[in-house]
Amino acid sequence: MKPLFHDYLDVQGDFISYEDFNKNFRLKKPVSFNFAFDVVDRYGKEDPDRTALVWTDPDGAERVFSFKQMMEASNRAACYFHSLGIRKGDAVMLILKRHHEFWPAIIALHKLGAVTVPATHLLTAKDIVYRVNAADVKMLVCTRQQSDIVTAVEEALPACPGLRHKALVRTRREGWLDYDAGVANQPDVFEKPAGDAFACDDDLMLLYFTSGTTGLPKMVAHNYYYPLGHIITAVYWQQTEDHGLHLTISETGWAKSVWGKLYGQWLGGCAVFAYDFDRFQAADILRVISRYKVTSFCAPPTMYRYILQEPLEQYDLSSLQRCVVAGEPLNPDMAESWSRRMGIELREAFGQTELTVALATFPWMKVCPGSMGKPSPLFEVDLVDEDGQTCPTGVTGEIVCRTHHGPPMGMFMGYHNDPEMTLGVWYNNIYHTGDTAWRDEWGYYWYVGRTDDLIKSAGYRIGPFEVESALLEHPAVLEAAVTGVPDEMRGQLVKATVVLKPGVERSEALIKALQNHVKHMTAPYKYPRIIEFADSLPKTISGKIRRTELRGRDAAKQG
Repeated sequence: MKPLFHDYLDVQGDFISYEDFNKNFRLKKPVSFNFAFDVVDRYGKEDPDRTALVWTDPDGAERVFSFKQMMEASNRAACYFHSLGIRKGDAVMLILKRHHEFWPAIIALHKLGAVTVPATHLLTAKDIVYRVNAADVKMLVCTRQQSDIVTAVEEALPACPGLRHKALVRTRREGWLDYDAGVANQPDVFEKPAGDAFACDDDLMLLYFTSGTTGLPKMVAHNYYYPLGHIITAVYWQQTEDHGLHLTISETGWAKSVWGKLYGQWLGGCAVFAYDFDRFQAADILRVISRYKVTSFCAPPTMYRYILQEPLEQYDLSSLQRCVVAGEPLNPDMAESWSRRMGIELREAFGQTELTVALATFPWMKVCPGSMGKPSPLFEVDLVDEDGQTCPTGVTGEIVCRTHHGPPMGMFMGYHNDPEMTLGVWYNNIYHTGDTAWRDEWGYYWYVGRTDDLIKSAGYRIGPFEVESALLEHPAVLEAAVTGVPDEMRGQLVKATVVLKPGVERSEALIKALQNHVKHMTAPYKYPRIIEFADSLPKTISGKIRRTELRGRDAAKQG
């Protein structure tokens, strides 16, 4: 059986160039599409032995699910949720880390038409209260394993009157439902809902809370067409293989997880590999890639940086054919080092929780390390200035998506229950990403920073990433965050907050050395005129640096 993504393409055959791909790639918009029935169950019936999921953990436990087994497991979960009164439109929060229970659970919720709200186990009680009430969550399923999340949920309960049920996996606790026992007692057949009870197409399917660097998290709403947008993600960016095995490093609470651990991979006929770890260890990742013969791999640049510190020659990595990178800007030197040592080029991409892949280095393109690549054929991407005009070559502008012909499949529906916030970023048929970049003469996009992170100094517009990237190439620097501080003469000065590697001493001489290093690595006017050392950098729960907090600290110092 060929991979099912072919059924949703408006053109068949291979593309011969990026231009061919960008011009001719089109998705069919099916009527009555539901990923759970039309992909998972179809594989389960027509290609039952095809591998869907390979799961393992650091203790050596292992589970392998065929699509028939995934279909039956999700049917049991759907019957269990239904027995508790969960119906179409009800929100269910899943806090399941990288546990294999996540996959049958989310597929079951799709079958029921319930709204899945994935969440990380790093949430506090305050976070739980906000999310449960904002999304009107009716049920919560979570893990207790090596996590304080159960305590956080219990502390949050008095302030969550709409939460009807809470269930635990892999353990029992008074006052909680036993999820495993509840699911095990259900039949492995689930009758497809009929009429208005059946969820598909433009119905609400997923709610993701963004981990923004300012304000409360936003609720990003996706419909049942969303999985089809990830055909681009898996088949044409990650280049997953039919009957291959793909590993994306992501906990299931983040949108990156369905980018790399579910929709596009299964549409492309590729199995998903899940390594259920709590603490990232580069050596462990290399070990499981070698043992399980992973064929394609995706991780943020930071993790590649740690992997490169390991003796790669001690592992059999011959199965690995494709490596991609996303989540934060890629340092070109690190990309070159990976390519030289592994013989595999890193292909970068840009997207958001609100989108699928909007920019990427696709198969027919030359890899330009540090560039996000060129636009996906799903999105009409442009760069605009402050007046909304298209930026010429080499000029920094905001990345936008034009939607005059309607929102493409894979684009969000808006911010749930917040039309005003939606209108703040999506108006006049233009969606504003809030990210800035510049475009070179060959059409490649190069990341600069968030619009609110841009530094305007003496008439120059300076993005923090290029300066941070230069600092990270200095052997003394572990982490760096670049911000602008007010200055009477220049408007703003470039400031770097730097975390040094263990054993490196802070000194005025090191400050000078770092400043001179940046002057040699990039345009001299971009060097940080102020460098402050810190033990750590403030971050969101998803690990993004909170530059807004650093700016706030500086503002407080200046009164």
